[in-house]
Amino acid sequence: MSDHDSSSIASLPVLGETAHQAYPSATLYVVATPIGNVTDISLRALHVLSLVNAVACEDTRNTATLMNRFGLHKPLIAAHQHNEREAAETLIARLQAGERIALVSDAGTPAVSDPGARIVDAVRAAGLRVLPLPGASAAVTALSASGLVNDQFYFVGFLPAKAKQRENFLGTLRSVTATMVFYEAPHRILDCAAALASVFEPTRQVVFARELTKMFEEIHRCPLSEAEAWIKADAHREKGEFVVLLEGAPPADDENDVETDRLLNILLAELPVKQAAGLAAQITGRKKNALYDRALQLKDEA
Repeated sequence: MSDHDSSSIASLPVLGETAHQAYPSATLYVVATPIGNVTDISLRALHVLSLVNAVACEDTRNTATLMNRFGLHKPLIAAHQHNEREAAETLIARLQAGERIALVSDAGTPAVSDPGARIVDAVRAAGLRVLPLPGASAAVTALSASGLVNDQFYFVGFLPAKAKQRENFLGTLRSVTATMVFYEAPHRILDCAAALASVFEPTRQVVFARELTKMFEEIHRCPLSEAEAWIKADAHREKGEFVVLLEGAPPADDENDVETDRLLNILLAELPVKQAAGLAAQITGRKKNALYDRALQLKDEA
């Protein structure tokens, strides 16, 4: 962009519209902040942050740095996962006094795999208004660049840290047809890839979106069978925050599902779940793991 283009944008009348919109008092403003690139913040978010009486934030140091970059200075209130209940009480009292309070997390949209949901719930329960300001979301950012064609996605967030719990949890997702969205820390990304490979078919497509919107952003898509090798090929690929997208299971044939359910119900009347699923797999040619999961569902519904 040239200097002329930049100055032309800065003079657009639309930029003044933020000041002429309604910003009610006694309101909690849930404000999305950048996930990496600081210029991804919205004009409306900047205006609200300049207007509020205080900012409730996950880490006061991080938020102070962000605010300072825009020349903003507001009282900061710590509101993290360890003090949400106490913070909610403080915020409610201030909102009831007519103040405007912004709620932010360290990056992205608050209350989505970040602190904030309990505060929003408490504020709503107190009969006070909550007003969201949309913006950056790592999950949606990764999905938009993945090329995984699916009208649905299933947001999982962070997987359990312990191997057995992680494997058991992933087993419950085998039949999910929506694109699955995981968040993962850099020191666990190899464990995550190995766990996915041990549970899901090797042909499924997986996308690793690393350091989104930052200088060293990397988005890589490959079959699940190649995932671990790709990560190990470069030490830098075990650095930064990750969004991992996994292709969903193929949609099942409805007619086959009805017939399979009928068969499983007959077998479950006489056999334990594991044996019923195994026998159904031999009869139908379908995967035993999927049939086992379905058999458990049918048994719970019975």
